[in-house]
Amino acid sequence: MVFKNSRQLFVRDLPIGGGAPVVVQTMTNKPASETSATIEQIHALCEAGCEMVRVAVPDMEAASRLGKIIEKSPVPVVADIHFDWKLAMESLHQGADKLRLNPGNLQKKEHLADIVALAKSRKVPIRIGVNSGSLDKKLLKKYGSPTADALFESASNEIRAFEELGFEDIVVSVKTFSVPRLIETNKMLASGFDYPLHIGVTESGTLFSGSIRSSVGIGSLLNMGIGDTIRVSLTADPLNEVKAAWEILKSLELRKRGAVVVSCPGCGRTGIDIYSLAEKVNDALSTCSRQITVAVMGCVVNGPGEAREADLGCAGGRSEGVIFRKGIIVKKVREEDLFKALMDEVEDFLSK
Repeated sequence: MVFKNSRQLFVRDLPIGGGAPVVVQTMTNKPASETSATIEQIHALCEAGCEMVRVAVPDMEAASRLGKIIEKSPVPVVADIHFDWKLAMESLHQGADKLRLNPGNLQKKEHLADIVALAKSRKVPIRIGVNSGSLDKKLLKKYGSPTADALFESASNEIRAFEELGFEDIVVSVKTFSVPRLIETNKMLASGFDYPLHIGVTESGTLFSGSIRSSVGIGSLLNMGIGDTIRVSLTADPLNEVKAAWEILKSLELRKRGAVVVSCPGCGRTGIDIYSLAEKVNDALSTCSRQITVAVMGCVVNGPGEAREADLGCAGGRSEGVIFRKGIIVKKVREEDLFKALMDEVEDFLSK
């Protein structure tokens, strides 16, 4: 079943849901109190393709410096708040474009009402965050563990808390480490509500394992039409989160950005160092903003034919290789000249 029923809201001028392109976001790994470092990191993340960035606001010092960060940020800034309602209020006063909040962490309902009233007056959306690791004790006792039903009920309770206050400008996010549980919960949310969904696998792991787990979880949901914003959470540089998110979107052909490198795994017919060559090509095109598909194949027997849908590419043979466009060979070169010849062809292609 495909779900395409989310309503649309805006974070600054960025549309979320309602058929808008899936938004890539990440989180800085520095608190807002480290203002200059945070601003510098945000700009680097934006160059990599980040479209919305979350910043931790753990104390009032961080909250008081949020305004300067927002002023210098080219993308909407989400203030990440836990427990202290005063930090949410100060973040809104500082001009936060969005709040990340778990209403269950607030001790008094009137505090949530104050936050909602100010957010409403400033037209600032709020993302409800529910994680399996912070599930309400009553729900844990009821279900025995953070099951999909428990997570769904928790999110439903939080949604109702906002709706009772007349606030519906919300994004809902339920994250868990278990991919099957993540998929099941978000399917329930997508069928039960029309609020935009932010999806991701929480605490997914290191660069390699976390990227795979996140790709399976996020990709499965996106392929069902579920999800309006995504974050790949990794124990790694946030730049890698942005890159991984874009690879997921490009793999599902949901969005296009920059270069796509197609490469074969190599086999007994491979006549060149395909692994090193593919890495060099991938690195060389990592900052390319133009849409282009480049193939790096290890065999001249099948290479051009297998990669004919690529804009251009190369295939290796014994001590030599070929350069091709749309599967048609345009030149032969020595193996040691293959990388340069391919990059020259890329430059020529992009210049037109």
